[in-house]
Parts: sequence; structure tokens; C-alpha cells
Amino acid sequence: MSSEIVNYIGYAASVFIVLSFILKDLTKIRIVNLIGCICFVIYGIFNGMLWPVIIPNAIICFVQVYHLVTAKKK
Repeated sequence: MSSEIVNYIGYAASVFIVLSFILKDLTKIRIVNLIGCICFVIYGIFNGMLWPVIIPNAIICFVQVYHLVTAKKK
């Protein structure tokens, strides 16, 4: 993947993360934050395996999915 596209994915990730702090509905916050974290994982992988970016965002992805799934069951 070209470095320009990878950089745009990183910028998009930042926008999604910031946007998630603006929202008030918890489900929307989790979904938007999940999208941002997925973008950061992709960014970290295609930018030379940046483990300090990949690991925390991958963990947050699992946390967000867990909470979204358990919220649907209630």
C-alpha cells in the first residue's frame, strides 16, 4: 500500500477518535471509536509494524466489540 494512502488512514483514524469524544450516545461512541481503532491498527501494520500503535488499538477494538455485543443482549 502506498505511504500516502497509509497516512490518510492514520489521519482518518485520528478524526474518528476525536469524533467519538464529541458524541453523547454510548453506542455511537463505541462504534465510531471502534472504526478509529481499526484504522489505527491498519495504519500501524502498513507503516512498518508499529507495535505501540497496533497493540493498544487492537485491545480497544476487542473491548468495544465486547461492550457492543453485551449491550445488544440486554
